[in-house]
Amino acid sequence: MNRKKAFLFLPCIFVCLIIIAQPDRWQQRVKYTMNIDMDVNTNRFKGIQKLVYTNNSPDILNKLFYHLYFNAFQPNSSMDTRSRELGKILVNGRQDWDGRVKDRISQLKDDEIGYQKIISLKMNGVDQPFKYHETILEVNLTKAITPKSTVTLDMVFEAQVPLQVRRSGRDNPTTGVRYSMSQWYPKLSEYDYEGWHPTPYVAREFYGVWGDFDVTISIDKTYKLGGTGVLTNAAEIGWGYDAPGTELKLTEKLKRSWHFIGNNVHDFVWAADPDYKHLVRKMPNGGPVLNIIYNYKENDLKNDTAWNIIADAAVTVLPFMESKFGKYPYPQYSFIQGGDGGMEYPMATLIVGPGLGTVFHEWMHSWYQMMLGTNESMYGWMDEGFTEYASDLVGVYYRDKVSRVKGASNPAYIKTLDSLAAILPLDHYSNYQSYYFIAKSEFEEPLTTHADHFNTNVGYSVAAYSKGCVFMEQLGYIVGAAVRDKILLEYYKQWRFKHPNASDFVKLSEDVSGIKLDWYKEYWCSTTKKIDYGIDSLWEENGVSKIRLKRIGQMPMPIDLQLTFKDGSTEMHYVPLNLMYGEKPAENKQNRTVHEEWRWTHPTYVVEFKHRLTDLKKAEIDPTKRMADVDQKNNILELNW
Repeated sequence: MNRKKAFLFLPCIFVCLIIIAQPDRWQQRVKYTMNIDMDVNTNRFKGIQKLVYTNNSPDILNKLFYHLYFNAFQPNSSMDTRSRELGKILVNGRQDWDGRVKDRISQLKDDEIGYQKIISLKMNGVDQPFKYHETILEVNLTKAITPKSTVTLDMVFEAQVPLQVRRSGRDNPTTGVRYSMSQWYPKLSEYDYEGWHPTPYVAREFYGVWGDFDVTISIDKTYKLGGTGVLTNAAEIGWGYDAPGTELKLTEKLKRSWHFIGNNVHDFVWAADPDYKHLVRKMPNGGPVLNIIYNYKENDLKNDTAWNIIADAAVTVLPFMESKFGKYPYPQYSFIQGGDGGMEYPMATLIVGPGLGTVFHEWMHSWYQMMLGTNESMYGWMDEGFTEYASDLVGVYYRDKVSRVKGASNPAYIKTLDSLAAILPLDHYSNYQSYYFIAKSEFEEPLTTHADHFNTNVGYSVAAYSKGCVFMEQLGYIVGAAVRDKILLEYYKQWRFKHPNASDFVKLSEDVSGIKLDWYKEYWCSTTKKIDYGIDSLWEENGVSKIRLKRIGQMPMPIDLQLTFKDGSTEMHYVPLNLMYGEKPAENKQNRTVHEEWRWTHPTYVVEFKHRLTDLKKAEIDPTKRMADVDQKNNILELNW
């Protein structure tokens, strides 16, 4: 078998022989039982937390770490100082701090700050010594936790809810929501094959242990709640949880208790407000219940219409999401107005308003963070970038799928639908443009940079969201779009609930595609080297037409070269990269000519074709524009013979 035929055959073998066995990686396990007593007058609450912790690792644990997120919202905290320091950097004439944070933390008064204080902590009934490191609690255990053993940690704590600054907080003037309770309780840090991850809360930490949450929240009886999990006492509460459209049931008690249970999740969020309204949608065929909870504004038809569109859109897109990325495994999902933008949590998200793009993005986080659970501090691009890629596709699907039939008799519904649909992404264009901006700037840093240690906010944001999105679309260019789609479903199948890292994803991609991809990860993630190819020259020699391609940038890639001739016919010429040890299948049933591999050490490559040179009208590198070439002007050569 000659080498070219071998390369054609290998991808077929690997696609057919996808690994069936699941990866063997141990996971720690938690079971939280929490009882919370909220005082809406002082904005403080007391908590009793029972945490059953199972050490499934092979290691002896001599200490534990908890996250105390609310402690970030105090003047001179790490979050405060970091934000003000970044504000000294100008990007295109604008301060590089998060516009929601700015210097606001430094101005908080005593009754506006956030804090979490540990009153007592016991392990198996024995008091444990602990030490505060601002947003991290270090516990030096009096007795080590041995491998494959389970302990019970009993904690009493109290907290004050800060003014809304970042993600969590109270009394946000933008939304009018009273309490956005995300990252609100002492949360055990993750321990994995790399050890403990006690990442201070500076901006972006989100990494947790999978387990079960049993949470009871006692709060003023006028308040209405949404959150992670299933409300187990729905018959007692009413308000749409027992049946769609019911009112909040009367009680003579000053406070009512809301009892939520969420299983196999790695966090718990809730929000509360007296003026919340609750819409319910039930997916057919036993699918999840969808809750839409928002601040009701009397006689505001536009607001009601917009949130109803969100509810209907969620029903419309879920089957597409499951077909492309895997089945949603939980019994419910809640879109809750709150927070400061959009922030994802298990079985729920906080969003400031009814924007379809935000809704699709945050819900796709149920896959790329809630189920796959990468360490966001180290692999933010696998969280935000994969979600950006997926939500772009969801937006396109919704735009093409949605029908006006349901709202035909409601002009306000149609008008609002049109205005929202108009801003949905048509493809990944905006993410490519953002990547090109950062690649041509002084602010780009490798994707391997820790999320909190990027030199600028803009550097992090474009890297995690846009360059991460481009990674996935460009992967389709390298291995073929259809193969990339198989990779995503297999990724879901093999790695959900197991905290995969970048190497895990790339190894799986290699198994599915039959193509070596370590070079792609190293260049795209570990460096800031750029892709730049160009058409250098063309000529005819001994009756053979030739076109020379040149690699100008430092990152090598396989090349699709499309030739268009005067008679209107086209030819696709494919040049694999030698580092791939294989080639992508022909896409869209397109006939193509496969050439010998381009060795990455060689800056030029000559493609031969059979037409007369004067028959050539146009030559174009990567007509699909999926390859993130930073200078595409030299990718096209148009001829006027």
